[in-house]
Amino acid sequence: MKIYHVPSLQDNYSYLIVDESTKEGAVVDPVEPEKILQTANSLGVNLKLVLTTHHHWDHAGGNEKMKQLVNGIKVYGGSIDNVKGCTDKVENGDKVSLGADITILSLHTPCHTKGHISYYVTSKEDEQPAVFTGDTLFIAGCGKFFEGTAEQMYQSLCVTLGSLPKPTRVYCGHEYTLKNLQFALTIEPDNLRIQQKLTWAQSQKEAGQPTIPSTIEEEMETNPFMRVDLPELQEKVGCKSPVEALREIRKWKDNWKG
Repeated sequence: MKIYHVPSLQDNYSYLIVDESTKEGAVVDPVEPEKILQTANSLGVNLKLVLTTHHHWDHAGGNEKMKQLVNGIKVYGGSIDNVKGCTDKVENGDKVSLGADITILSLHTPCHTKGHISYYVTSKEDEQPAVFTGDTLFIAGCGKFFEGTAEQMYQSLCVTLGSLPKPTRVYCGHEYTLKNLQFALTIEPDNLRIQQKLTWAQSQKEAGQPTIPSTIEEEMETNPFMRVDLPELQEKVGCKSPVEALREIRKWKDNWKG
């Protein structure tokens, strides 16, 4: 399995997932279809599927155009998310296969939108799995609670995504890493892993390189929203439970002027 970043708009990422033996491909959130096709063509990839994480235009806005440009392409999206151009609605636990070796598992991760789907992608046994988290989980952050509650975000981040194998690579919808890590450091100024990752993210940015992917393990070490089960973190934000801490940190982030 090969995964290619396709930077789009101002700070979005679309991703091309390729099954190497058949050259069949899936694209996650193709907001700029021409750019996707250019990348696919240059790699000799035959596009079969669109995987839409959620209905916001900067993720689903290219779906109709993709259908015009690629005959017979299937467009997957959350069953209750009203995704533009969707041909195949998915729910939590639904599986789709790509090429000879790739399996795509749909995980319902609501809060940012009520029908948000993250796609957990596995290939051959010796390959690290990957998860495409849209605007639910960012590197060192999480999406705004537009259509859901702190309880839902806790379930999505700490239970659903948090239970994936630790080496799982995390591919999110936006390049927000630097700001997220700067904020994370205000919550845990003594967290060495956050300090190290911030230094690394700054050098990536200066080199014009992405900070993605992360891994589930790295997120558990550096992402305050995924660390709310820790009593010491709850204490730092004056809370007594993980959900309460998550709600409070989100509130702080929304008002943070970093």
